[in-house]
Formats: sequence, C-alpha cells, structure tokens
Amino acid sequence: MNIEELRVFCLALPHTSEGFPFDEDTLVFKVAGKMFCLASLQESDRINLKCDPELAIQLREQYPCVIPGYHMNKKMWNTVILDGSVTRKTLEQWLLHSYNEVVSGLPKKTQKELGFL
Repeated sequence: MNIEELRVFCLALPHTSEGFPFDEDTLVFKVAGKMFCLASLQESDRINLKCDPELAIQLREQYPCVIPGYHMNKKMWNTVILDGSVTRKTLEQWLLHSYNEVVSGLPKKTQKELGFL
C-alpha cells in the first residue's frame, strides 16, 4: 500500500480529516479531531496506528514488521513497516481497528452526534 492508497482508504472512513499538525512531512489522519494514523512522507515505508494494548503486543510478537510506535505511547501505538510482508487486506484491517479504537474512545455524546451510536 503506497501513501496515495493509504490516503484514499483513510479518507473513505466517516468523519475523517487529514492534515499536517506537526510538520510538512507527517501526514495525520483524524476522526473527530483524534489521530488514528500517522504517515511520514519522507519515510513512506512506515505508518503509526493506534491499537488495543493487548493486541499491540500480539501483533509485535507475530509480525516482524510491527514494532512499538515511534515517538508515540508504545502501549497503544504500533509502527508498521510497509515492507510487503503483510497483505493489503491485513493493513486495511489494522487501519480500521485503529480508527475504531479512536471512535470507541470518543465521548458518547460525540459518538451519537456523529452517528456512531
């Protein structure tokens, strides 16, 4: 999955926005203003995804391309190296999981306003 495919997938998710809140190199995707995916344009072979803490550990043990989140809370974020070792479908599942982790953490009122409840 290249950066443009990643962008298309992420922006297709409801209430997703994109921006460069840190610098012009780090593309960030947010749902309701909360980050769920960070992608370096300079190092386009890696992305950071939010993850359930227990699943984060399992993925790191199962997949060599999954490491603790670079510059992130390593309990809840993984860096995924896009080296072709996992399928596009798996990456899309991880992206959707990250998105859903953020949505489930939103206040119930916000979830309801956005139509998630």
